[in-house]
Amino acid sequence: MYAFVDRPVENLCNSGRFLLWAMRGWVSAARRGQCPPQKLHRGFVAVNAAGALPDFHVAMALLGGDAVGTLVLAPMPCLQISEDEAILLGLWRDISLGDVANAHATLALLAEGDGVGPIAKAMGAAADRLVAAGFDMPALAAGTMTHQESSK
Repeated sequence: MYAFVDRPVENLCNSGRFLLWAMRGWVSAARRGQCPPQKLHRGFVAVNAAGALPDFHVAMALLGGDAVGTLVLAPMPCLQISEDEAILLGLWRDISLGDVANAHATLALLAEGDGVGPIAKAMGAAADRLVAAGFDMPALAAGTMTHQESSK
């Protein structure tokens, strides 16, 4: 989390920026009463990750529905990573590393007990599909902040 909080969005690797865009877009669509997968579909297709969208949607829906408190994500044009966004990016990092224990511990603070396993499972499936689509999840997992570092 601390690798991301209050940092400029532009410093995220491409995978991190996509995840942040997708999370913000999902929340924005849900707030407006629109179907998040429908609103995000084009973006996922554009990066050959349409297969990750259903699991991503399930993870976000469960996070929103089973949350102990409201997760606050910044509006799309915000140039800084908010605290809740940093927590979620840290979760994606842990899931990408296969650090299930840490991911479950973090999720236990965010979601009701019964929701932890299904959220982690959906995030894991989405992460696997993102990797299959060519996402550099290890760059996110390593806490790589600059897109220049992730292209090496």
